[in-house]
Amino acid sequence: MPFAATHLAQPPSRETVDQWLGPTVLEFGTPWCGHCQRAQPLIEQALEDRDDVRHVKVEDGPGQRLGRSFGVKLWPTLVFLRDGRETARLVRPQTAQSIHEAVQGITATTG
Repeated sequence: MPFAATHLAQPPSRETVDQWLGPTVLEFGTPWCGHCQRAQPLIEQALEDRDDVRHVKVEDGPGQRLGRSFGVKLWPTLVFLRDGRETARLVRPQTAQSIHEAVQGITATTG
């Protein structure tokens, strides 16, 4: 599942997210957030050709339980998960390289 261009109409529950297998990038933000808009090309570049990574764009805001369960305070916040467990987090990423490195961390094979 490559780069997701739009936010989900209905976010998944925390219980569902915790059960996901494999690498996942949860992106918290809003369509109208300037910081989020500026980060989109960076996120897209870092996730290009990464069909092995689930990218889930979650619209966040007051009363949104999933964002609160992850302690999201600023947008965009990228939460990197491997098998439902957080391994890294980037808040307002400034480079595609920083995102790419975090993606490498959730996709690297252990041996």
